[in-house]
Amino acid sequence: MYHKLFSDNLIDQIKQKKSLICIGLDPRIGGSGAKIPQNIMERVKNNYNDAIWEFNKEIIDHICEITPVFKPNIAFYERYNALDALKKTIDYIHEKNSLVLLDAKRNDIGSTAEAYASAIFDNFKADAVTVNGYLGSDGIAPFLRYVPEGKGVIVLIKTSNKSSGEFQDLFSMSIPDIPPSGIETTVEKGLLVRNYIQMARLIKDWGENPNFVGEGNSFGKFGYSNIGGVVGATFPEQMKLIRKEIPRNFMLIPGYGAQGGTTKDIINGVNDDGLGAIISASRSIDYAYQKSPYKDEFDETEFGAAAGKAAEDMRIAINQELEKSGKIAY
Repeated sequence: MYHKLFSDNLIDQIKQKKSLICIGLDPRIGGSGAKIPQNIMERVKNNYNDAIWEFNKEIIDHICEITPVFKPNIAFYERYNALDALKKTIDYIHEKNSLVLLDAKRNDIGSTAEAYASAIFDNFKADAVTVNGYLGSDGIAPFLRYVPEGKGVIVLIKTSNKSSGEFQDLFSMSIPDIPPSGIETTVEKGLLVRNYIQMARLIKDWGENPNFVGEGNSFGKFGYSNIGGVVGATFPEQMKLIRKEIPRNFMLIPGYGAQGGTTKDIINGVNDDGLGAIISASRSIDYAYQKSPYKDEFDETEFGAAAGKAAEDMRIAINQELEKSGKIAY
């Protein structure tokens, strides 16, 4: 049975909605910072599942027409015992003609990885998932088996957090099993690579290897792989190097907005055809009603409208940067 591949679905959405934005749905309850409005909590009598579902639905309604893909982070739903709300959210996003990238960052091997993959794709019906590939190919293979069924797999490469360099920036030997006596020669010949570069190379290999993704199912009609990588907007120079390694793989670029990433920071992740990247924001959109300039225009009962305005401003800013760079697909 033929399934339309994830990369093709994503590009169709991007072109239809004239947008590269990916909006995270990360519900937060209580505390003094970003959070679901108190009036919702009172209305649902502090039922977390109901509160999260009502909050998400309102945001989706206001931004689905400009959002190719939504990215709920499963941690927030697990935290509040709200997996029912997550399932309803995913179903509703599909009803609204958008895709779902479940941000799970799963990382395991063997039967455990198989269980994770089945939960995400068979039970939750996500279109794509984030995974941690630093266990190697046997931790990724169970997820890649879903690629021919139209699913996407997005592997961590260079993450947006400040401490990511503690491991990701270290060097790996590019020649396996080199004896200790050959290390100095290897360094002299430039045969060491950053860990994040090695991960990018693995992603490229996985996407081209029929043992992982099946014959004829590696790339969609637009020439893009169905396996992508996470590269933080907070590291634009590293992004440029990674793009050279994976020219036909999509990048999920987090770190825009609340983490400090700007439109100029993400441009290295976009190919000349205007494709190859989706730019993610969560807090700056979900809780725009609490932040300037939106808090001056919207109150907490209008959080959905505030999110809609913030998402549209993000889309416009990115598109303007793409046009200046001559990189726009629509």
